[in-house]
Amino acid sequence: MGIFDLIGNTEMVSLSIFSRDYSRARVYGKAEFMNPGGSLKDRPIARILSEAVKRGELGNGKIILDSTSGNAGIAYAMFGKALGCEVELVIPGNASKERLMRIYAHGARVHITDPLEGYDEALRTVHRLYENNPEKYYLADQYGNDDNWLAHYETTAVEILRQVPDLSHFVGGIGTGGSMTGIARRLKEKERNISVVSVKPERFPGIEGLKPMGEPDDIVPDILDETVIDRMIEVTSHEARDFCHRLALTGLFVGQSSGAYLAAVEEILVDEPKACVVTLLNDTGERYLSTGLWQEME
Repeated sequence: MGIFDLIGNTEMVSLSIFSRDYSRARVYGKAEFMNPGGSLKDRPIARILSEAVKRGELGNGKIILDSTSGNAGIAYAMFGKALGCEVELVIPGNASKERLMRIYAHGARVHITDPLEGYDEALRTVHRLYENNPEKYYLADQYGNDDNWLAHYETTAVEILRQVPDLSHFVGGIGTGGSMTGIARRLKEKERNISVVSVKPERFPGIEGLKPMGEPDDIVPDILDETVIDRMIEVTSHEARDFCHRLALTGLFVGQSSGAYLAAVEEILVDEPKACVVTLLNDTGERYLSTGLWQEME
């Protein structure tokens, strides 16, 4: 087996944090931190790179280039090196040290952008780099690459339907739009009555991995299909942190975006206490030890 063979078929974990207040509900988290790069992003990045090789777009010394908030960067660095390619990444300066260290460990080159400018500045920077030297790079463009959402349509969603065939709600979020678009499209094809809920993060200080949208200048990912989203729930970084802490006390150690999803799950259960909800545990809490996420637990 190679490293690409380790992706997917992650476990579905029953989450107990809601059982006391919502005893008739069922809530499950898909353990995406079990992927070889430690996050959900392994699925789309592996497909993007593999399909680029098949089409002849990647090779002949071209450098893999893209913007990322961190987890996709780990996947690019890891899978890129497995393919024998150099990797350059543009990352906002608020990415956690742990994710940057993992990226550096795989030998990728990193350009850091002003964290106050958010993810959109990283996107603009990566396109400037490519436009200045298009022959040098393969621009993977996870925000506009259909292989991103297709990875989730063909794997993540299929696994969810096999593991929890009677789910009533799916809760996710929008970074590149890939997981939301791919999973929701597949779920809606199976059962149109499944409610798809997306987290809307506060703009500042923000929630790592989730893209603020709603302002006129915000970049909307090209691959995002907003028609599959039935409801948006606003979540603060404080709420996300609180749910990370609560879940840690049950034995599961997850990152900030997963905590945000669980905050949205609770809001659903207030209105629908018998719901069967599936969400994603995108990555592990170890990726955020250098941030403020766990300071209250010291």
